[in-house]
Amino acid sequence: MTDRILIIEDDPDIAAAVTAEVEALGCAATHRDTLEAGIDEAVAGDYRVIVLDRMLPGGDGVEGMARIRAGGSRAMILILSALGRAANRVEGLEKGADDYLPKPFEAEELRARLRALLRRGTVQVADNDLLAFGDLEIRLKARTVHVKRTHVAVSPKEFELITYFARNAGQVVTRMQLLENVWNLHFDPGTNVVDVHVGRLRRKLEEAGSPAIQTSRGEGYIFAPLPAAGAQG
Repeated sequence: MTDRILIIEDDPDIAAAVTAEVEALGCAATHRDTLEAGIDEAVAGDYRVIVLDRMLPGGDGVEGMARIRAGGSRAMILILSALGRAANRVEGLEKGADDYLPKPFEAEELRARLRALLRRGTVQVADNDLLAFGDLEIRLKARTVHVKRTHVAVSPKEFELITYFARNAGQVVTRMQLLENVWNLHFDPGTNVVDVHVGRLRRKLEEAGSPAIQTSRGEGYIFAPLPAAGAQG
């Protein structure tokens, strides 16, 4: 079966150049030119590799990776971006990319990196029961959380909380969203119930080795677990 590679890139010339290299490897290329269309296609399709731009209509490709993972994609992700400074590359890799190639790029290097990703196989990130982000695994049926294969004891409400975070990974989640979707409250009760539960869950995850929940000042929280140790290869 021909390997399929998804290209999420809004520049038509670059998309055409990447498509040519993908096809030169004997793979089938699919192209989408916005972040939302790319995420939808990544989740719906069976792709071995996703070539993902950063500055896309609809947002930053790096922030969309967690949604691609949470949606069940097992593809390896190669960020292809004009944001090529060391800090940009580190950010992309720490947020889950399998490789990062700055623009402009040489065709030979792109082909080499695609071949390397195809050899590495796929990442187990999700199925009907599992939401996995690097060393952090959430089992939906058993309602359990593990970090580095170690069980993290969470309360029923904390499990609902981490599941909601995981399904919205990489996006800012407000306190009101948590009140509505985890507590089923469509008003602010004027208490710090959200902060208390998030703080308790965050401490448990950090003690287990996963600093997955970050505070977005004045907005809410972002769930962005790090990839597994050694995941960059």
